[in-house]
Amino acid sequence: MEYTNLDATNEKLIQNDISSSSSSSSQPRKGGFRTMPFIIVNECFERVASFGIMPNMILYLRDDYNMPIPKATNFLYTWSAMSNILSIFGAFLSDSYLGRFNVIFIGSLSSLLGLTILWFTAMVPALKPSGESSSLIHVLDSATSSQLAVLFVSLGLISIGAGCVRPCSIAFGADQLAIKENSDDGWKIGLGVPAFLMLISAISFVVGSPFYVKGRPSESLLTNFIRVVVVAIKYRKHSLPDHGFDQYCQGRDSDLMVPTDSLRFLNKACVIRNHETDLNSDGSVSNPWNLCTIGQVESLKSLLRVIPMWSTGIFMMATQTSFSTLQAKTMNRRLFGNFNFPAGSFNLIMVFTLSIVIPSYDRIAVPLLAKYTGRPRGFSCKVRIGIGMLFICAAKAIAAIVETVRRKAAIEQGFEDQPNAVINMSALWLVPEFVLLGLGEAFMPVAFVEFFYTYFSKSMSSFAMAIFTLELAGGDVVSSMLVSIVDKVSIIGGNESWLSTNINKGHLNYHYALHAFLGMINYLYFLVICRAYYRPEHGEKLEASKGKEDDKFDYRELHTS
Repeated sequence: MEYTNLDATNEKLIQNDISSSSSSSSQPRKGGFRTMPFIIVNECFERVASFGIMPNMILYLRDDYNMPIPKATNFLYTWSAMSNILSIFGAFLSDSYLGRFNVIFIGSLSSLLGLTILWFTAMVPALKPSGESSSLIHVLDSATSSQLAVLFVSLGLISIGAGCVRPCSIAFGADQLAIKENSDDGWKIGLGVPAFLMLISAISFVVGSPFYVKGRPSESLLTNFIRVVVVAIKYRKHSLPDHGFDQYCQGRDSDLMVPTDSLRFLNKACVIRNHETDLNSDGSVSNPWNLCTIGQVESLKSLLRVIPMWSTGIFMMATQTSFSTLQAKTMNRRLFGNFNFPAGSFNLIMVFTLSIVIPSYDRIAVPLLAKYTGRPRGFSCKVRIGIGMLFICAAKAIAAIVETVRRKAAIEQGFEDQPNAVINMSALWLVPEFVLLGLGEAFMPVAFVEFFYTYFSKSMSSFAMAIFTLELAGGDVVSSMLVSIVDKVSIIGGNESWLSTNINKGHLNYHYALHAFLGMINYLYFLVICRAYYRPEHGEKLEASKGKEDDKFDYRELHTS
Protein backbone atom coordinates (compact mmCIF):
# COMPACT_ATOMS: atom_id res chain seq x y z
CA MET A 1 0.00 0.00 0.00
CA GLU A 2 2.85 2.37 0.82
CA TYR A 3 4.55 1.83 -2.55
CA THR A 4 1.23 2.43 -4.32
CA ASN A 5 0.90 5.77 -2.57
CA LEU A 6 4.41 6.74 -3.58
CA ASP A 7 3.76 5.83 -7.22
CA ALA A 8 0.54 7.83 -7.24
CA THR A 9 2.28 10.78 -5.70
CA ASN A 10 5.09 10.61 -8.24
CA GLU A 11 2.59 10.53 -11.11
CA LYS A 12 0.86 13.61 -9.76
CA LEU A 13 4.16 15.41 -9.41
CA ILE A 14 5.12 14.54 -12.99
CA GLN A 15 1.75 15.68 -14.27
CA ASN A 16 1.97 18.92 -12.34
CA ASP A 17 5.49 19.49 -13.64
CA ILE A 18 4.40 18.89 -17.24
CA SER A 19 1.36 21.12 -16.92
CA SER A 20 3.40 23.88 -15.32
CA SER A 21 6.03 23.61 -18.03
CA SER A 22 3.47 23.78 -20.81
CA SER A 23 1.83 26.81 -19.31
CA SER A 24 5.04 28.64 -18.47
CA SER A 25 5.17 30.26 -21.86
CA SER A 26 1.67 31.68 -21.58
CA GLN A 27 1.70 32.73 -17.92
CA PRO A 28 4.09 35.31 -16.45
CA ARG A 29 6.53 33.89 -13.94
CA LYS A 30 5.86 34.87 -10.34
CA GLY A 31 8.00 35.01 -7.23
CA GLY A 32 11.76 35.41 -7.10
CA PHE A 33 13.97 38.22 -5.87
CA ARG A 34 12.00 40.90 -7.66
CA THR A 35 9.28 40.58 -5.00
CA MET A 36 11.69 41.17 -2.12
CA PRO A 37 11.75 45.00 -2.24
CA PHE A 38 7.98 45.19 -1.83
CA ILE A 39 7.95 42.77 1.11
CA ILE A 40 10.98 44.31 2.82
CA VAL A 41 9.62 47.84 2.52
CA ASN A 42 6.28 46.71 3.94
CA GLU A 43 7.94 44.94 6.88
CA CYS A 44 10.42 47.74 7.63
CA PHE A 45 7.91 50.56 7.50
CA GLU A 46 5.41 48.62 9.62
CA ARG A 47 8.02 48.13 12.32
CA VAL A 48 9.29 51.71 12.08
CA ALA A 49 5.73 52.98 12.33
CA SER A 50 4.76 50.86 15.35
CA PHE A 51 8.07 50.68 17.22
CA GLY A 52 8.83 54.32 16.47
CA ILE A 53 5.95 55.57 18.59
CA MET A 54 6.38 53.07 21.45
CA PRO A 55 9.11 54.85 23.52
CA ASN A 56 7.36 58.22 23.24
CA MET A 57 3.88 56.98 24.11
CA ILE A 58 4.67 57.13 27.84
CA LEU A 59 5.16 60.90 27.47
CA TYR A 60 2.05 61.26 25.34
CA LEU A 61 -0.10 59.44 27.88
CA ARG A 62 1.36 61.35 30.81
CA ASP A 63 1.41 64.84 29.34
CA ASP A 64 -1.60 64.81 26.99
CA TYR A 65 -3.92 62.31 28.69
CA ASN A 66 -3.02 63.12 32.31
CA MET A 67 -2.42 59.42 32.95
CA PRO A 68 -0.38 58.38 36.04
CA ILE A 69 2.91 56.67 35.24
CA PRO A 70 1.96 53.22 36.65
CA LYS A 71 -1.32 53.24 34.75
CA ALA A 72 0.36 54.46 31.55
CA THR A 73 3.09 51.83 31.85
CA ASN A 74 0.58 49.03 32.34
CA PHE A 75 -1.38 50.39 29.41
CA LEU A 76 1.69 50.17 27.16
CA TYR A 77 2.64 46.71 28.41
CA THR A 78 -0.88 45.51 27.66
CA TRP A 79 -0.69 47.02 24.19
CA SER A 80 2.65 45.33 23.51
CA ALA A 81 1.44 41.99 24.86
CA MET A 82 -1.69 42.19 22.74
CA SER A 83 0.41 42.82 19.63
CA ASN A 84 2.59 39.79 20.35
CA ILE A 85 -0.32 37.50 21.22
CA LEU A 86 -2.19 38.53 18.09
CA SER A 87 0.85 37.40 16.09
CA ILE A 88 -0.08 33.83 17.03
CA PHE A 89 -3.59 34.32 15.66
CA GLY A 90 -2.23 36.06 12.58
CA ALA A 91 -0.06 33.06 11.83
CA PHE A 92 -3.00 30.73 12.48
CA LEU A 93 -5.26 32.64 10.08
CA SER A 94 -2.65 32.74 7.35
CA ASP A 95 -1.80 29.03 7.61
CA SER A 96 -5.33 27.70 7.98
CA TYR A 97 -7.76 30.03 6.25
CA LEU A 98 -6.76 33.21 4.44
CA GLY A 99 -3.20 32.73 3.24
CA ARG A 100 -0.23 35.02 3.98
CA PHE A 101 -0.90 37.62 1.29
CA ASN A 102 -4.45 38.31 2.48
CA VAL A 103 -3.42 38.45 6.15
CA ILE A 104 -0.55 40.87 5.45
CA PHE A 105 -2.87 43.02 3.34
CA ILE A 106 -5.48 43.13 6.12
CA GLY A 107 -2.77 43.87 8.69
CA SER A 108 -1.33 46.72 6.65
CA LEU A 109 -4.74 48.36 6.32
CA SER A 110 -5.45 47.84 10.03
CA SER A 111 -2.15 49.44 11.06
CA LEU A 112 -2.72 52.32 8.67
CA LEU A 113 -6.20 52.95 10.06
CA GLY A 114 -4.96 52.69 13.67
CA LEU A 115 -2.05 55.08 13.14
CA THR A 116 -4.31 57.51 11.34
CA ILE A 117 -6.78 57.54 14.24
CA LEU A 118 -3.89 57.97 16.70
CA TRP A 119 -2.67 60.89 14.61
CA PHE A 120 -6.16 62.40 14.77
CA THR A 121 -5.98 62.32 18.58
CA ALA A 122 -3.12 64.80 18.30
CA MET A 123 -4.79 66.86 15.57
CA VAL A 124 -8.34 67.13 16.95
CA PRO A 125 -8.51 68.92 20.35
CA ALA A 126 -11.80 67.25 21.27
CA LEU A 127 -10.12 63.83 21.28
CA LYS A 128 -7.81 64.72 24.20
CA PRO A 129 -8.33 66.15 27.70
CA SER A 130 -8.41 69.93 27.85
CA GLY A 131 -6.14 72.03 30.02
CA GLU A 132 -2.63 73.45 30.08
CA SER A 133 0.63 71.51 29.94
CA SER A 134 4.18 72.86 29.81
CA SER A 135 7.55 72.16 31.39
CA LEU A 136 6.49 73.84 34.62
CA ILE A 137 2.69 73.70 34.56
CA HIS A 138 0.70 70.51 34.13
CA VAL A 139 -3.01 71.06 34.71
CA LEU A 140 -5.23 68.75 32.65
CA ASP A 141 -8.64 67.24 33.07
CA SER A 142 -8.90 63.46 33.16
CA ALA A 143 -9.65 61.81 29.85
CA THR A 144 -13.30 60.98 29.25
CA SER A 145 -14.51 57.50 28.41
CA SER A 146 -15.05 58.44 24.78
CA GLN A 147 -11.55 59.93 24.49
CA LEU A 148 -10.00 56.81 25.96
CA ALA A 149 -12.15 54.66 23.67
CA VAL A 150 -10.74 56.41 20.59
CA LEU A 151 -7.22 55.89 21.93
CA PHE A 152 -7.88 52.22 22.68
CA VAL A 153 -9.36 51.65 19.24
CA SER A 154 -6.35 53.22 17.52
CA LEU A 155 -3.82 51.14 19.44
CA GLY A 156 -5.98 48.03 19.06
CA LEU A 157 -5.99 48.41 15.28
CA ILE A 158 -2.20 48.87 15.34
CA SER A 159 -1.90 45.66 17.37
CA ILE A 160 -4.09 43.79 14.90
CA GLY A 161 -1.93 45.07 12.07
CA ALA A 162 1.28 44.03 13.83
CA GLY A 163 -0.21 40.64 14.62
CA CYS A 164 -0.96 40.11 10.94
CA VAL A 165 2.18 41.53 9.32
CA ARG A 166 5.00 40.40 11.61
CA PRO A 167 4.45 36.60 11.69
CA CYS A 168 3.75 36.42 7.96
CA SER A 169 6.28 38.71 6.27
CA ILE A 170 9.34 36.47 6.65
CA ALA A 171 7.46 33.35 5.64
CA PHE A 172 5.82 35.19 2.74
CA GLY A 173 9.25 36.34 1.60
CA ALA A 174 10.49 32.76 1.82
CA ASP A 175 7.62 31.74 -0.43
CA GLN A 176 9.09 34.04 -3.09
CA LEU A 177 12.62 32.87 -2.37
CA ALA A 178 13.18 71.40 14.78
CA ILE A 179 9.95 71.75 16.81
CA LYS A 180 9.65 72.74 20.49
CA GLU A 181 9.34 69.74 22.78
CA ASN A 182 6.26 70.99 24.59
CA SER A 183 4.37 72.18 21.54
CA ASP A 184 1.32 70.26 20.49
CA ASP A 185 2.58 70.51 16.93
CA GLY A 186 5.27 68.00 17.91
CA TRP A 187 2.70 65.25 18.46
CA LYS A 188 0.84 66.22 15.29
CA ILE A 189 3.96 65.57 13.25
CA GLY A 190 5.39 62.84 15.47
CA LEU A 191 2.27 60.68 15.10
CA GLY A 192 1.67 61.76 11.52
CA VAL A 193 5.02 60.44 10.30
CA PRO A 194 4.35 56.80 11.39
CA ALA A 195 0.93 56.98 9.78
CA PHE A 196 2.53 58.20 6.55
CA LEU A 197 5.14 55.44 6.72
CA MET A 198 2.40 52.87 7.19
CA LEU A 199 0.62 54.30 4.14
CA ILE A 200 3.78 53.80 2.09
CA SER A 201 4.13 50.32 3.60
CA ALA A 202 0.61 49.28 2.57
CA ILE A 203 0.95 50.76 -0.92
CA SER A 204 4.34 49.10 -1.43
CA PHE A 205 2.99 45.71 -0.48
CA VAL A 206 -0.08 45.97 -2.70
CA VAL A 207 1.93 47.22 -5.70
CA GLY A 208 3.92 43.99 -5.69
CA SER A 209 0.78 41.84 -5.73
CA PRO A 210 1.00 40.73 -9.40
CA PHE A 211 4.44 39.22 -8.83
CA TYR A 212 3.80 37.25 -5.63
CA VAL A 213 3.49 33.50 -5.31
CA LYS A 214 0.35 33.25 -3.17
CA GLY A 215 0.40 29.84 -1.52
CA ARG A 216 -2.80 28.30 -0.32
CA PRO A 217 -3.39 27.86 3.43
CA SER A 218 -2.65 24.42 4.83
CA GLU A 219 -3.55 22.54 8.00
CA SER A 220 -2.66 24.39 11.18
CA LEU A 221 -0.15 23.03 13.69
CA LEU A 222 -2.36 24.24 16.53
CA THR A 223 -5.20 22.10 15.24
CA ASN A 224 -2.88 19.10 15.00
CA PHE A 225 -1.69 19.63 18.58
CA ILE A 226 -5.26 19.65 19.84
CA ARG A 227 -6.03 16.50 17.86
CA VAL A 228 -3.09 14.62 19.35
CA VAL A 229 -4.16 15.50 22.89
CA VAL A 230 -7.81 14.63 22.21
CA VAL A 231 -7.01 11.26 20.60
CA ALA A 232 -4.46 10.37 23.30
CA ILE A 233 -7.00 11.09 26.02
CA LYS A 234 -9.73 9.24 24.15
CA TYR A 235 -7.62 6.06 24.02
CA ARG A 236 -5.81 6.57 27.33
CA LYS A 237 -6.93 3.13 28.60
CA HIS A 238 -5.53 1.30 25.56
CA SER A 239 -2.09 -0.25 25.83
CA LEU A 240 0.78 0.49 23.45
CA PRO A 241 1.94 -2.28 21.08
CA ASP A 242 5.12 -4.04 22.18
CA HIS A 243 6.67 -4.08 18.72
CA GLY A 244 5.86 -3.72 15.04
CA PHE A 245 6.11 -0.48 13.13
CA ASP A 246 3.03 -1.41 11.13
CA GLN A 247 0.96 -0.72 14.23
CA TYR A 248 1.68 3.03 14.01
CA CYS A 249 0.37 5.51 11.48
CA GLN A 250 3.46 6.85 9.78
CA GLY A 251 1.87 9.22 7.29
CA ARG A 252 3.99 11.33 4.99
CA ASP A 253 5.15 13.87 7.58
CA SER A 254 7.73 11.82 9.49
CA ASP A 255 10.84 9.80 8.74
CA LEU A 256 10.32 7.75 11.90
CA MET A 257 8.94 4.24 11.70
CA VAL A 258 7.85 4.29 15.35
CA PRO A 259 7.38 7.19 17.79
CA THR A 260 10.06 8.07 20.32
CA ASP A 261 9.92 6.74 23.89
CA SER A 262 9.67 10.15 25.56
CA LEU A 263 6.19 11.26 26.62
CA ARG A 264 4.88 7.79 25.77
CA PHE A 265 1.33 8.70 26.74
CA LEU A 266 1.00 10.71 23.52
CA ASN A 267 2.04 7.69 21.43
CA LYS A 268 -1.44 6.27 21.89
CA ALA A 269 -2.70 8.91 19.47
CA CYS A 270 -0.87 7.32 16.51
CA VAL A 271 -1.64 3.63 17.18
CA ILE A 272 -3.66 1.95 14.41
CA ARG A 273 -6.39 -0.10 16.06
CA ASN A 274 -8.25 -1.19 12.96
CA HIS A 275 -6.60 -0.85 9.54
CA GLU A 276 -9.91 -1.07 7.72
CA THR A 277 -11.76 1.64 9.63
CA ASP A 278 -8.88 3.92 10.65
CA LEU A 279 -7.35 4.22 7.17
CA ASN A 280 -8.73 5.00 3.73
CA SER A 281 -7.93 2.86 0.70
CA ASP A 282 -5.03 5.18 -0.22
CA GLY A 283 -3.49 4.87 3.24
CA SER A 284 -4.59 8.27 4.52
CA VAL A 285 -6.29 8.73 7.88
CA SER A 286 -10.07 8.42 7.61
CA ASN A 287 -10.85 10.46 10.73
CA PRO A 288 -8.10 12.77 12.07
CA TRP A 289 -9.89 12.97 15.43
CA ASN A 290 -9.53 9.21 15.91
CA LEU A 291 -5.99 8.69 14.62
CA CYS A 292 -2.93 10.94 14.27
CA THR A 293 0.36 10.37 12.47
CA ILE A 294 3.75 9.85 14.07
CA GLY A 295 4.83 13.23 12.71
CA GLN A 296 1.95 15.00 14.43
CA VAL A 297 2.72 13.30 17.72
CA GLU A 298 6.43 14.09 17.51
CA SER A 299 5.66 17.72 16.63
CA LEU A 300 3.71 18.12 19.87
CA LYS A 301 6.50 16.39 21.78
CA SER A 302 9.06 18.81 20.37
CA LEU A 303 6.89 21.72 21.54
CA LEU A 304 6.60 20.27 25.04
CA ARG A 305 10.36 19.71 25.19
CA VAL A 306 11.16 23.39 24.66
CA ILE A 307 8.65 24.71 27.22
CA PRO A 308 11.07 24.49 30.21
CA MET A 309 13.69 26.53 28.35
CA TRP A 310 11.00 28.82 26.97
CA SER A 311 9.84 29.61 30.50
CA THR A 312 13.29 30.87 31.51
CA GLY A 313 13.12 33.75 29.04
CA ILE A 314 9.74 35.22 29.94
CA PHE A 315 10.92 37.53 32.72
CA MET A 316 14.11 38.49 30.85
CA MET A 317 12.04 39.68 27.89
CA ALA A 318 10.50 42.37 30.11
CA THR A 319 11.65 45.83 29.06
CA GLN A 320 11.66 49.17 30.87
CA THR A 321 12.32 51.58 28.01
CA SER A 322 9.33 53.72 28.95
CA PHE A 323 10.97 54.61 32.27
CA SER A 324 14.23 55.40 30.48
CA THR A 325 12.34 57.85 28.29
CA LEU A 326 11.04 59.61 31.42
CA GLN A 327 14.58 59.82 32.78
CA ALA A 328 16.00 61.18 29.54
CA LYS A 329 13.25 63.80 29.40
CA THR A 330 14.58 65.38 32.63
CA MET A 331 18.27 65.27 31.65
CA ASN A 332 20.46 67.49 29.48
CA ARG A 333 20.31 65.90 26.04
CA ARG A 334 22.31 68.50 24.14
CA LEU A 335 24.98 66.87 21.99
CA PHE A 336 26.30 69.78 19.93
CA GLY A 337 25.09 73.27 19.16
CA ASN A 338 21.34 73.47 19.68
CA PHE A 339 20.68 69.83 18.81
CA ASN A 340 19.00 67.85 21.59
CA PHE A 341 18.90 64.08 21.24
CA PRO A 342 15.20 63.03 21.40
CA ALA A 343 14.27 61.43 24.71
CA GLY A 344 12.46 58.55 23.01
CA SER A 345 15.34 57.76 20.65
CA PHE A 346 17.83 56.27 23.11
CA ASN A 347 16.70 52.86 21.92
CA LEU A 348 18.79 53.60 18.84
CA ILE A 349 21.87 53.03 20.99
CA MET A 350 20.64 49.53 21.71
CA VAL A 351 19.86 48.93 18.03
CA PHE A 352 23.28 50.28 17.02
CA THR A 353 25.01 48.00 19.52
CA LEU A 354 22.94 45.07 18.32
CA SER A 355 23.84 45.81 14.70
CA ILE A 356 27.55 45.74 15.50
CA VAL A 357 27.67 42.76 17.87
CA ILE A 358 25.66 40.25 15.81
CA PRO A 359 27.77 40.42 12.61
CA SER A 360 30.99 40.73 14.64
CA TYR A 361 30.16 37.60 16.58
CA ASP A 362 29.14 35.74 13.44
CA ARG A 363 32.14 36.75 11.30
CA ILE A 364 34.91 37.10 13.88
CA ALA A 365 34.11 35.28 17.12
CA VAL A 366 32.53 32.15 15.61
CA PRO A 367 35.51 31.31 13.32
CA LEU A 368 37.91 31.81 16.23
CA LEU A 369 35.85 29.64 18.54
CA ALA A 370 35.56 26.99 15.83
CA LYS A 371 39.33 27.02 15.38
CA TYR A 372 40.31 26.74 19.03
CA THR A 373 37.38 24.83 20.55
CA GLY A 374 36.21 22.69 17.64
CA ARG A 375 32.67 24.07 17.89
CA PRO A 376 31.66 25.06 14.33
CA ARG A 377 28.89 27.39 15.53
CA GLY A 378 30.74 29.02 18.40
CA PHE A 379 29.01 29.12 21.74
CA SER A 380 26.03 26.81 22.13
CA CYS A 381 22.51 28.22 22.34
CA LYS A 382 22.43 27.71 26.11
CA VAL A 383 25.69 29.59 26.66
CA ARG A 384 24.55 32.53 24.55
CA ILE A 385 21.20 32.65 26.35
CA GLY A 386 23.02 32.73 29.69
CA ILE A 387 25.41 35.45 28.52
CA GLY A 388 22.49 37.56 27.32
CA MET A 389 20.71 37.18 30.66
CA LEU A 390 23.79 38.39 32.55
CA PHE A 391 24.12 41.43 30.29
CA ILE A 392 20.48 42.34 30.90
CA CYS A 393 20.89 41.96 34.67
CA ALA A 394 23.96 44.20 34.51
CA ALA A 395 21.98 46.77 32.51
CA LYS A 396 19.30 46.90 35.21
CA ALA A 397 21.92 47.27 37.94
CA ILE A 398 23.58 50.14 36.05
CA ALA A 399 20.17 51.72 35.50
CA ALA A 400 19.54 51.64 39.26
CA ILE A 401 22.84 53.41 39.94
CA VAL A 402 22.26 56.05 37.25
CA GLU A 403 18.75 56.78 38.52
CA THR A 404 20.07 57.15 42.08
CA VAL A 405 22.53 59.77 40.84
CA ARG A 406 19.90 61.50 38.68
CA ARG A 407 17.32 61.67 41.47
CA LYS A 408 19.86 63.02 43.94
CA ALA A 409 20.94 65.71 41.47
CA ALA A 410 17.31 66.72 40.82
CA ILE A 411 16.64 67.14 44.55
CA GLU A 412 19.90 69.03 45.20
CA GLN A 413 19.14 71.40 42.31
CA GLY A 414 15.69 72.20 43.73
CA PHE A 415 13.60 70.33 41.17
CA GLU A 416 11.97 67.79 43.48
CA ASP A 417 8.49 69.19 42.74
CA GLN A 418 9.16 69.81 39.04
CA PRO A 419 9.27 66.43 37.25
CA ASN A 420 9.41 68.07 33.81
CA ALA A 421 12.35 70.34 34.59
CA VAL A 422 15.69 69.61 32.92
CA ILE A 423 18.45 69.08 35.48
CA ASN A 424 22.16 69.75 35.09
CA MET A 425 23.11 66.16 34.28
CA SER A 426 24.03 64.74 30.90
CA ALA A 427 21.72 62.15 29.38
CA LEU A 428 24.86 60.32 28.22
CA TRP A 429 24.73 58.63 31.62
CA LEU A 430 22.05 56.45 30.07
CA VAL A 431 24.32 55.17 27.30
CA PRO A 432 25.95 52.28 29.26
CA GLU A 433 22.52 50.89 30.15
CA PHE A 434 21.42 50.76 26.51
CA VAL A 435 24.76 49.36 25.36
CA LEU A 436 24.40 46.51 27.83
CA LEU A 437 20.80 45.97 26.74
CA GLY A 438 22.03 45.83 23.15
CA LEU A 439 24.59 43.20 24.09
CA GLY A 440 21.90 41.21 25.86
CA GLU A 441 19.60 41.45 22.83
CA ALA A 442 22.42 40.32 20.55
CA PHE A 443 22.87 37.10 22.51
CA MET A 444 19.68 36.02 24.30
CA PRO A 445 16.73 36.48 21.88
CA VAL A 446 18.73 35.29 18.86
CA ALA A 447 19.87 32.21 20.76
CA PHE A 448 16.31 31.50 21.92
CA VAL A 449 15.00 31.53 18.36
CA GLU A 450 17.84 29.27 17.21
CA PHE A 451 17.21 26.93 20.13
CA PHE A 452 13.56 26.62 19.14
CA TYR A 453 14.53 25.96 15.54
CA THR A 454 16.87 23.14 16.59
CA TYR A 455 14.02 21.31 18.29
CA PHE A 456 11.38 21.77 15.63
CA SER A 457 11.21 19.99 12.29
CA LYS A 458 11.27 21.97 9.05
CA SER A 459 7.49 21.78 8.85
CA MET A 460 7.35 23.61 12.21
CA SER A 461 9.94 26.28 11.41
CA SER A 462 7.35 29.06 11.34
CA PHE A 463 6.05 27.90 14.72
CA ALA A 464 9.46 28.57 16.27
CA MET A 465 9.00 32.29 15.67
CA ALA A 466 5.46 32.11 17.02
CA ILE A 467 6.72 30.55 20.26
CA PHE A 468 9.29 33.32 20.61
CA THR A 469 6.62 35.95 20.00
CA LEU A 470 4.48 34.37 22.71
CA GLU A 471 7.50 34.62 25.02
CA LEU A 472 7.67 38.35 24.32
CA ALA A 473 3.99 38.65 25.17
CA GLY A 474 4.60 36.78 28.41
CA GLY A 475 7.35 39.25 29.26
CA ASP A 476 4.96 42.16 28.77
CA VAL A 477 2.34 40.53 31.00
CA VAL A 478 4.89 39.84 33.75
CA SER A 479 6.18 43.42 33.51
CA SER A 480 2.66 44.81 33.82
CA MET A 481 1.96 42.65 36.86
CA LEU A 482 5.24 43.70 38.49
CA VAL A 483 4.50 47.38 37.92
CA SER A 484 1.06 47.00 39.54
CA ILE A 485 2.47 45.11 42.52
CA VAL A 486 5.31 47.57 43.07
CA ASP A 487 2.97 50.55 42.81
CA LYS A 488 0.47 49.12 45.33
CA VAL A 489 3.01 47.76 47.81
CA SER A 490 5.29 50.81 47.84
CA ILE A 491 2.47 53.19 48.87
CA ILE A 492 1.69 51.17 52.00
CA GLY A 493 2.02 53.43 55.04
CA GLY A 494 1.34 56.59 53.08
CA ASN A 495 4.69 56.53 51.28
CA GLU A 496 5.25 57.90 47.80
CA SER A 497 5.00 55.24 45.13
CA TRP A 498 8.30 54.04 43.68
CA LEU A 499 6.69 54.65 40.30
CA SER A 500 5.27 58.06 41.09
CA THR A 501 4.30 60.28 38.18
CA ASN A 502 6.82 62.69 39.65
CA ILE A 503 9.92 60.55 39.20
CA ASN A 504 11.95 62.98 41.33
CA LYS A 505 9.84 61.98 44.34
CA GLY A 506 9.50 58.34 43.43
CA HIS A 507 12.15 55.65 43.63
CA LEU A 508 12.60 54.35 40.13
CA ASN A 509 16.08 53.26 41.24
CA TYR A 510 14.54 50.76 43.66
CA HIS A 511 12.39 49.39 40.84
CA TYR A 512 15.46 48.90 38.64
CA ALA A 513 17.31 47.23 41.51
CA LEU A 514 14.37 44.88 42.03
CA HIS A 515 14.51 43.94 38.34
CA ALA A 516 18.23 43.23 38.60
CA PHE A 517 17.69 41.04 41.67
CA LEU A 518 14.80 39.11 40.12
CA GLY A 519 16.84 38.78 36.94
CA MET A 520 19.61 36.99 38.85
CA ILE A 521 17.02 34.71 40.46
CA ASN A 522 15.75 33.96 36.96
CA TYR A 523 19.32 33.23 35.84
CA LEU A 524 19.71 30.66 38.61
CA TYR A 525 16.39 29.14 37.52
CA PHE A 526 17.79 28.98 33.98
CA LEU A 527 20.85 27.06 35.22
CA VAL A 528 18.63 24.59 37.08
CA ILE A 529 16.48 24.01 33.98
CA CYS A 530 19.56 23.45 31.83
CA ARG A 531 20.93 20.93 34.29
CA ALA A 532 17.62 19.11 34.78
CA TYR A 533 16.29 18.89 31.24
CA TYR A 534 19.07 19.47 28.71
CA ARG A 535 22.30 17.52 28.42
CA PRO A 536 24.94 19.34 26.37
CA GLU A 537 27.17 16.36 25.64
CA HIS A 538 24.62 14.93 23.18
CA GLY A 539 24.26 18.20 21.35
CA GLU A 540 28.01 18.80 21.14
CA LYS A 541 28.60 15.53 19.30
CA LEU A 542 25.73 16.15 16.92
CA GLU A 543 26.77 19.74 16.37
CA ALA A 544 30.26 18.68 15.37
CA SER A 545 28.92 16.14 12.91
CA LYS A 546 26.75 18.69 11.15
CA GLY A 547 29.01 21.70 11.23
CA LYS A 548 28.96 22.10 7.48
CA GLU A 549 25.19 22.50 7.28
CA ASP A 550 24.85 25.95 8.81
CA ASP A 551 22.27 27.03 6.29
CA LYS A 552 19.78 24.39 7.40
CA PHE A 553 17.61 24.17 10.47
CA ASP A 554 17.43 20.40 10.60
CA TYR A 555 20.04 19.88 13.31
CA ARG A 556 19.57 19.25 17.04
CA GLU A 557 22.09 21.12 19.10
CA LEU A 558 20.62 19.96 22.36
CA HIS A 559 18.71 16.85 23.23
CA THR A 560 16.52 15.83 26.09
CA SER A 561 16.81 12.61 27.98
